[in-house]
Amino acid sequence: MFVKICGLREPEHIEAAVEAGADAIGFMLTVSPRRVEPERAAELAALVPGHVLTVGVFHGESPDEVRQAARASGVRAIQLHGRHPHQDFIDLKDLGLPLLRAVPFDSDLRCGAFGEDMLLVDAPRAGSGEPWDWAAVRDRATGKWLLAGGLNPSNVAEAVAAARPWGADVSSGVEVSRGIKDGALIRAFVAAARGAA
Repeated sequence: MFVKICGLREPEHIEAAVEAGADAIGFMLTVSPRRVEPERAAELAALVPGHVLTVGVFHGESPDEVRQAARASGVRAIQLHGRHPHQDFIDLKDLGLPLLRAVPFDSDLRCGAFGEDMLLVDAPRAGSGEPWDWAAVRDRATGKWLLAGGLNPSNVAEAVAAARPWGADVSSGVEVSRGIKDGALIRAFVAAARGAA
């Protein structure tokens, strides 16, 4: 089970995620309560060992804006969230970084359909933190795909059993308040997700 912890902004939470065994750490380089500037993301990414993927998350930015922020932050993968056109993925191939396509569950759920390396399937209301019908994507999503949306340490095992994803992604589900992560919740999520696989 590939586990991604998204929206990290503090060194202690990166440490918790790495120690817990997370496979990827996401930095919000877009409009968000969890946003970090590319320069701050670069400082945080420097704390992440090479075996853990650092992901820059974008939503609606142009390929040029994504490219600039990705280079400034030093992230090792790009996530385009929302209904980015196929051309955006083609335009960003020159970075030589893995690409993640993050979409609502009513989208094309074939991993690789837009040239991406991983697919993230989110709730109908992305970023809401609300649980949804995870089983609805079980037979629709293909390839390396991560389940997201409304996951937390207490329900991720149920969600994984219902959807059978390749991985799981969490942000608000490991927060004590909006945008504020908790190390204990991060560790609990990774353990629960792995235990469910």
